[in-house]
Amino acid sequence: MFQLAVIGNPIEHSLSPQIHARFAESLGLCVNYQKLLAPLDQFESTARQFLASAQGANVTVPFKQQAFDLCDQLTPEAKLAGAVNTLWQQNDLLFGDNTDGKGLIKALDQAGFSLRGKKVVLIGAGGAARGALGPLLAEAPSELCLVNRTQSKAKALSDDFAEFSEGTRLHACSITDLSGEFDLVINASSSSLSGAPLELPANFSAKQAMDMMYSKASGETAFTRQMQALGAQTSDGLLMLINQAALSFERWCGKAPKLDQIDFSFLRGDH
Repeated sequence: MFQLAVIGNPIEHSLSPQIHARFAESLGLCVNYQKLLAPLDQFESTARQFLASAQGANVTVPFKQQAFDLCDQLTPEAKLAGAVNTLWQQNDLLFGDNTDGKGLIKALDQAGFSLRGKKVVLIGAGGAARGALGPLLAEAPSELCLVNRTQSKAKALSDDFAEFSEGTRLHACSITDLSGEFDLVINASSSSLSGAPLELPANFSAKQAMDMMYSKASGETAFTRQMQALGAQTSDGLLMLINQAALSFERWCGKAPKLDQIDFSFLRGDH
């Protein structure tokens, strides 16, 4: 049996156990995937104790940076993101990966949102934006505008990734200075957690929009509702959650779930 877990604080809301149970069922594997609540000052001891007798663990808020700092070996994706969401032990070494960015790219593709040659806005300058930026640039959009309430934070992120932006006009601005029509806007900020819409300028628009946050009940967040009102085709972050989970599962169990053969409607409360 594969012993797996997701470690976070808070953790009770996590859908990861249900998602990984469907992965295991579809592949005929025996998996025990649990939620682990780590005290804010005891992430390292919680993770190491669990991994001593387990195949792997996911890491969620607020421990992804701590997980990064703990690892002996990091994948290129984790190094670029500066954060880890997937842990495993091998030969007494702790390994870390970040599947968030690749999960986002797969989710965008499944939602019918293309990136190559397109004008893209990424809202936010925290860990979620940093994890997404490398994989987004690898898809070669013509323009990628980093937007944050504090422009200096967006500019710092832009500077960090300038060497990976060949062929893409990578730049930063404050949310109040955002203007023009874009092909795609991605919300990597936590604005939807509060249920409040972003203060978007009147002269901004986008054809497509994805929120990295998700809504279990309706599939709509404050951000997707806001963008729908502006005429955009929208998707919340549930597809991203499923895809990043599938990449972690494959890393631990050696088999890739066939997502098109699994019914995930139960995650919305539809049975």
